[in-house]
Amino acid sequence: MLDSVYTGTTAGITLTQLMICFAVSILCGIIIALVAHYCSKTSKSFSIAIAILPAVVQIVILLVNDNLGVGVAVAGAFSLVRFRSLPGKATDIVIIFLAMTVGLASGMGYVWLALGMSILISFLYALFTRTGFLNPNDNLRILKITVPEDLDYASAFSEVLPEFTDSFRLNSVKTVNLGSMFQLSYDIILKKAQDEKKMIDQLRIRNGNLAIVCSRQAESSSEL
Repeated sequence: MLDSVYTGTTAGITLTQLMICFAVSILCGIIIALVAHYCSKTSKSFSIAIAILPAVVQIVILLVNDNLGVGVAVAGAFSLVRFRSLPGKATDIVIIFLAMTVGLASGMGYVWLALGMSILISFLYALFTRTGFLNPNDNLRILKITVPEDLDYASAFSEVLPEFTDSFRLNSVKTVNLGSMFQLSYDIILKKAQDEKKMIDQLRIRNGNLAIVCSRQAESSSEL
């Protein structure tokens, strides 16, 4: 299974061997792109790039004539392109390196290894992302409270937050509205998600009915 389809160096491969490796590269890329799109709802451009990337890396390996060090150096630069302008999620880099590795294996002629690795790692990726593995606490919230500048915020919410949360921590305090107000940012874990409105109502009484935002952790927390 781990034998290369090439009988000699890459400089002497036949057209049939080349087309087999190219077809496997495209097939592996499509498998990875479909799994990534299904699990992470990736954009169309990212999915297309992943589908084509193994074939591109394979061609790079063929062009360097068995100099694997040069091939890895050139192909490794491809993985940095997407992250030069747009921030990417941590899982995106896993998909990119998987596509690169599949292309490297296919470029060296290990087509069964490339195909098997695509299926196995794609399965693990789907298993981890579509199940509750390492999911954050559903009751974890980010609470932002706007208060007047003359309010003693250190003690103003000392009764409300312990009543409705298992834990809370003040992360930051910043001035807003030209310094006439403060915005407090807390990390909290609610005791009961259905009591969220009751908590906000109690907080509104103490902050003079100014703005309050209670939200789940932003998706951007998983960005690189």
